[in-house]
Amino acid sequence: MHAFDVLGDPVRRRILELLADGEQAAGAVSGVIRAEFGISPPAVSQHLRVLRESGFATVRPDGTRRLYAVEAAPLQEVDIWLEQFRQFWSRHLDALATELVRGKREQRDNGANTAGTPDRRQEPTSVSEEDT
Repeated sequence: MHAFDVLGDPVRRRILELLADGEQAAGAVSGVIRAEFGISPPAVSQHLRVLRESGFATVRPDGTRRLYAVEAAPLQEVDIWLEQFRQFWSRHLDALATELVRGKREQRDNGANTAGTPDRRQEPTSVSEEDT
């Protein structure tokens, strides 16, 4: 099975997200997946099996539990494949980072310049006839 066939399924992607936090018992993974996706325990087991057989996850027995963990090698292969496409979003992310820095700088500068001064955006107070 191709890596993107494995990663194309939202349940398997979610399982990998859970495993990215560290080794997880099959029962704990199953509980989260059943709650979020409403699928049966055998269906969750099937997804875990696909991840294991495709090399994306490892399993080890721990007494009566089965502990699953992410296997990095297939994800590294996906990362290598994606490298050819990074040019399409890297420039946009760099531009976004520049704009965020610029916005923070302007916010900081405006905050320093207006400290203790009235807000110029407020409507001017009108002088009533009684005051004249």
